[in-house]
Amino acid sequence: MKRIVIKNLIKDFKIGFAKRQSALQRFIAVFSGVDVKKKIRVLDGVSIEVSSGEILGIMGDNGSGKSTLLRLIAGIFKQDGGQIVTDGKIISLINLFAGLKDRLTMRDNIFLLGSFFGMTRREIKERFDDIVTFSELQKFVETKIYQFSNGMMQRLIFSVATHCNPDILLIDEVFEVGDEKFKKKSGGRIKELVNNGACVVLVSHDEDIIKRYCDRVVELVNGRIKKNGPILFSKQFLRLE
Repeated sequence: MKRIVIKNLIKDFKIGFAKRQSALQRFIAVFSGVDVKKKIRVLDGVSIEVSSGEILGIMGDNGSGKSTLLRLIAGIFKQDGGQIVTDGKIISLINLFAGLKDRLTMRDNIFLLGSFFGMTRREIKERFDDIVTFSELQKFVETKIYQFSNGMMQRLIFSVATHCNPDILLIDEVFEVGDEKFKKKSGGRIKELVNNGACVVLVSHDEDIIKRYCDRVVELVNGRIKKNGPILFSKQFLRLE
């Protein structure tokens, strides 16, 4: 089953840039509030398919379009051309801490995040104990989030997201969270979801993580696909030689 089908995807951004102007032109620009804009093509004709039971890694240098691609799949951005078709429930772990509220307890944040990820209150209640147990934060259920470390917050968010049973899981950079024991546990949880028919799209600069978990890797260069191949050939593909 194809979970994600992307055809000839195009995304442009308009950014401000410095341009030589006369004093009169600068004066008009300041008081009109109209800046000089330049169009940048971030993704140019990208076509990718991701199947059920597959973990796809996305690699590339900064500015290559990796995170933009993830946000387009998640529906955060709208494409300027091409087509994106998805099949199933999408959970995105992109801006990891965005959904948390500092002054709410862990309990309240579980309900907040669960609803944000599309679960009903009843579903959250049914999975509450499993979420807490997996996060290994049982002692902190009534503690306010501002007292949590970054690692504790990562574990909480990861636990809630993966207990929403996504069909498509999008992860930007953060994949293995917590200490070594929990990293192995989180990796096992991802593989469990994939074995049950989900797919994962993982953006990372960490070649070891890509090599360890992904079935296939796409490398983006200047918004275009340079390579798209199985992780079986990782040493050559990831330039580890």
